[in-house]
Amino acid sequence: MNNTLIIGAGGVGNVVAFKCAMNARTFGNITLASRTKSKCDAIAKNVKEKTGITINTAQVDADNIDELVDLITKTNANIVINVALPYQDLTIMDACTKCKVDYLDTANYEHPDEAKFEYKEQWARDKAFRDANIMGLLGSGFDPGVTNVFVAYAQKHYFDEIHYIDILDCNAGDHGYPFATNFNPEINLREVSANGRYWENGEWIETKPMEIKQVWDYPEIGPKDSYLLYHEEMESLVKNIKGLKRIRFFMTFGESYLTHMKVLENVGMLGIEPVEHNGQKIIPIEFLKTLLPNPASLGERTKGKTNIGVVVNGIKNGKEQTIYIYQISDHQQCYNEVLSQAVSYTTGVPAMIGAKLMLEKIWWEAGVHNMEEFDPDPFMEELTKQGLPWQIKELKNPTQLRIDK
Repeated sequence: MNNTLIIGAGGVGNVVAFKCAMNARTFGNITLASRTKSKCDAIAKNVKEKTGITINTAQVDADNIDELVDLITKTNANIVINVALPYQDLTIMDACTKCKVDYLDTANYEHPDEAKFEYKEQWARDKAFRDANIMGLLGSGFDPGVTNVFVAYAQKHYFDEIHYIDILDCNAGDHGYPFATNFNPEINLREVSANGRYWENGEWIETKPMEIKQVWDYPEIGPKDSYLLYHEEMESLVKNIKGLKRIRFFMTFGESYLTHMKVLENVGMLGIEPVEHNGQKIIPIEFLKTLLPNPASLGERTKGKTNIGVVVNGIKNGKEQTIYIYQISDHQQCYNEVLSQAVSYTTGVPAMIGAKLMLEKIWWEAGVHNMEEFDPDPFMEELTKQGLPWQIKELKNPTQLRIDK
């Protein structure tokens, strides 16, 4: 029987725990660990009540390699699913190397002291993973993650060569708060307030935050303002999709969200450097995080849908064509199943699927890998089985979904 260790007890950790329990034949003995054990205990209680499966809980500081090694050894884990903070990717990876245990995460490494996230330091661990004969799967969430697999699926079945990719992320959910973030506020706000970037004709082009806006018509949702951001899956897709001429990432934001964020930025609340307050050092964005609603608490009150997908343009049999692969989730349906809203659900389910394919040796190769490096078909089949059914549309032209204003 396999032993599975999940590190992180936020909204995504909750979904991963539920979905692993629902697939207990593969995941075997499941342990959920976090810095705050009481969060793990609360999730374990809910999992037991809804699925009948008992999962173990533990306390661990994911910044401490020795503690991680002790826990991995104690649980005799076959795989570590990292849904902790992106700052902790490297310590968890290094602990897995020491223990010779497979590793999976949902977001690439982010530097604690600067708003920068990249695969560079994780890719640099490829040799160590190969030497230990273990596998690391990076970015097995939705975006990154499913979006990478969508592109790989398009490449395998629809194109001889891919030229243009637009990744489209729309969350049309309404939680009723004046301002809140659907995942870790610190990560979310740093990501959104950073300069945008896209890749075209062999180089990265940088933009000001929210400088480029387009209106996309999302199926089952409708037209939404969508802003160009930098997102990590572009970094690996540029590396692995040959013939690519341009790749961009767009995410929807409402005017209220952007106004709140701009005000917070203007008064310094998004700062990541310590400031003096009443004789104590505080980091503004960490203090803001304590004031905002906990994303894990949004599930019950969030209504509406998400739509995340890729528009891919290229050549097949000498002719240009464009397809749109996308997935729609309903916030309330997700909550009814696993007590989390759709943003956590769409990240946690792919994390479970990636780990499932690794444990079953359907996806397995020593070293550090990104999602698009593997056969997309088994993953796409699991998406439908595990609650994330997807759709494909053939578009008449690359701009069919875009509304010019």
